[in-house]
Amino acid sequence: MSASKPETEVSPPSVAEPRPSNFIRDIILDDLKTNKYSGRVQTRFPPEPNGYLHIGHAKAICLDFGLADEFSGHTNLRFDDTNPEKEETEYVESIMEDVRWLGFHWDNLFYASDYFGQLYEWAVQLIKAGKAYVDDLSADQIREYRGTLTSPGKDSPYRNRSVEENLNLFERMKAGEFPDGSRVLRAKIDMASPNLNLRDPVMYRILHASHHRTGDQWCIYPMYDYAHGQSDSLEKVTHSMCTLEFQDHRPLYNWFIEQLGIFPSQQIEFDRLSLTYTLLSKRKLLRLVQEGQVSGWDDPRMPTLSGIRRRGYPPEAIRNFVASIGVSKTEGIIELAMLEHFVREDLNKRARRVMAVLRPLKVVIDNYPEGQVEEMDAVNNPEDESAGTRKVPFSRELYIEQDDFREDPPKGYFRLSPGREVRLRYGYFITAKSVVKNDRGELIEVHCTYDPATRGGNAPDGRKVKSTIHWVSAAHAVEGEVRVYDTLFANQNPSEVEEGQDFTANLNPHSLEVIPGAKLEPSLANAAPGNRYQFERLGYFCVDPDSKPGKPVFNRTVALKDTWAKVEKKQGGK
Repeated sequence: MSASKPETEVSPPSVAEPRPSNFIRDIILDDLKTNKYSGRVQTRFPPEPNGYLHIGHAKAICLDFGLADEFSGHTNLRFDDTNPEKEETEYVESIMEDVRWLGFHWDNLFYASDYFGQLYEWAVQLIKAGKAYVDDLSADQIREYRGTLTSPGKDSPYRNRSVEENLNLFERMKAGEFPDGSRVLRAKIDMASPNLNLRDPVMYRILHASHHRTGDQWCIYPMYDYAHGQSDSLEKVTHSMCTLEFQDHRPLYNWFIEQLGIFPSQQIEFDRLSLTYTLLSKRKLLRLVQEGQVSGWDDPRMPTLSGIRRRGYPPEAIRNFVASIGVSKTEGIIELAMLEHFVREDLNKRARRVMAVLRPLKVVIDNYPEGQVEEMDAVNNPEDESAGTRKVPFSRELYIEQDDFREDPPKGYFRLSPGREVRLRYGYFITAKSVVKNDRGELIEVHCTYDPATRGGNAPDGRKVKSTIHWVSAAHAVEGEVRVYDTLFANQNPSEVEEGQDFTANLNPHSLEVIPGAKLEPSLANAAPGNRYQFERLGYFCVDPDSKPGKPVFNRTVALKDTWAKVEKKQGGK
């Protein structure tokens, strides 16, 4: 077998998350205790390069790499590239980037296509042993002959071909003599088995398609169920973890290994990650990309790792989230709010606080000296003393949020309104006195007075105000674009649709709001793509790659409101 050299440029993660017990971890501990694999722990992460990885894959990555790291083992990154019609080098490169971004490294980089030659030889070995045969039935006929969960299958009329005829036909399949779909190679197991996966599963199909690595060398390609276990065995994988839908495939996984007499890797199944308001199907996500429903695989509304990276989710938050939900043998669905809770928790510790006004309303402080500019001291992160402070310019004309002023305030509204005094964050107390409207009667300006004795936000006489609002100096403001994201789907279960509809009927028409004229404090003029900030009182935001010097673009990562924390508190109080 051939394989590329181990990757050495990626450092192991310096991850200090707790190691909660789970049944897979217990299996590994037991195997180490009994010396089942001579003290070795070898895992693999085997994605198919037919799309970008999503948040569901993050759980598998954290398990495969995390458990191996914990027990001083090794993890291979192996691309399951057995379907050339759907696989691309672009996907291979994106998957590598995602694994690195999550903070993990692979010890070796392999491809299932590295093993095409060996897999072919083993198929010949099974034919010679009378354990595989070439079948001429069509795909529809194979499904019909297979039977159902309640009725047994029936033998193909080609099931008892001689070894010699099968060897001849299989060689000619490999040589390209037959058209696509005309013949397959099937394992000869038991057409009456209660497990449908053992009813003579297909091992090879004819496919005249160019492969992203092997080109036109092959025109027959192995099926996943045939290639997977043998690839694990070739790499001496000790613990092959996969999601629960493969549980019924495990007898077939073991059958191939036993028939071939090769290293006995063990398959272990766990529950897949499912989130509310989130679709985790590469096929359906690809459709959203192809139909232009999103801007690409890295659209910040997408659940892909590249999408949530662009949105501003930190990898540490993803790892902590995965650790918190645990591993089980029971499928369930996790509230999206729980993931957002971990994102907020992480960003609260590390994100620098800044001031930005998304929907600006001009405020003029009439008794503030014209032309005067002061520099106010602003705290960069109250959770991190080492982050220090910065200077923020203050002047006579400011921008505040439109929502922070009401000419006729409703009951319980404590922000700026005629005659009411509020605190400007890091600034002064101001009181609204009058307003200016345009010809259409729309409010365009609020005139206020300030108390010079309240610089920094406290009154010497001890009087209190009920509200503190943020602001940006009008003369110093940087104009930027802000993209406010909501869930891509309006339904908690995107696949739940009325008859005659498909999942796209649940797309949220309000999943993206673009705000072109946001006013930002001057420190954000040249913010680097990928940098994360808390816009005070508004949420956490990340600089988008579309940003240009002096023309920043921000994506809202998550709002400040933590609904999951409230749910958790309520549950704890029961």
